[in-house]
Amino acid sequence: GDEWPERVDMIVFRENTEDVYAGIEYKAGTPEAAKLIAFLRDELGANVDASAAVGIKPMTEKGSKRLVRSAIRYALAHGLPSVTLVHKGNIMKFTEGGFRDWGYDVARREYGAQPIGDGPWLKLPNGIVIKDCIADAFLQEILLHPENFDVVATLNLNGDYISDALAAQVGGIGIAPGGNINYLTGHSIFEATHGTGPKLAGLDKANPSSVILSAEMMLRYMGWTEAADLLIQAIDQVISAKTVTFDLAEMIPGSTELSCSAYGDKLVEALS
Repeated sequence: GDEWPERVDMIVFRENTEDVYAGIEYKAGTPEAAKLIAFLRDELGANVDASAAVGIKPMTEKGSKRLVRSAIRYALAHGLPSVTLVHKGNIMKFTEGGFRDWGYDVARREYGAQPIGDGPWLKLPNGIVIKDCIADAFLQEILLHPENFDVVATLNLNGDYISDALAAQVGGIGIAPGGNINYLTGHSIFEATHGTGPKLAGLDKANPSSVILSAEMMLRYMGWTEAADLLIQAIDQVISAKTVTFDLAEMIPGSTELSCSAYGDKLVEALS
């Protein structure tokens, strides 16, 4: 239905230093792959084909707890009703399952969460629910019942898939913002989720909203809430008027397609 995008309102916390993104992998047929496979087979009894490419998926208690702690703090600060740990712990029991268990542990030990019934779900003293969901089931649920999720805490690879899938549900990566934040030191980088987009370079065509909304996240993170609110209001106003760049024009009947710079001019007008 037309109301579907409005039901998607989630903040995704994606761990950004571990998982298969750590880059520890070896090409099939190389001496490094052969050496690792020989160790896995001979020392650990693992059944790995000698011709395989191999990768390592590191997952630490420290990294997992740091991520889930940040997600819980965000939910507390913004009065959001739930944090969902998304994982494939049913298959990868010690890496993704470890993430889930360490996440629940943080909620119990540091935030006083108590069990809900007999299941693994927990509730903080102020009522925030800490729950978990298998990644494939989660991708189904965000299509069927997106209103059931608020803050999502997940691993690096899952977070990559999930953030793009959620972006597609609300208009695509052209309006999806992102930030890399170290909540311990305060250092952060905010950037568009879509990368450089070389095919659109120099065409005055790309949707600048992802970059602009990333700036809005930065302003809000810095405590410049009024400036952040003004940016949101301006983008709301311009898109509601159906004056949009090519990516959204394809989805909005009766819209006026603008160039990147003309869309930027409309935003400036809305801010004035």
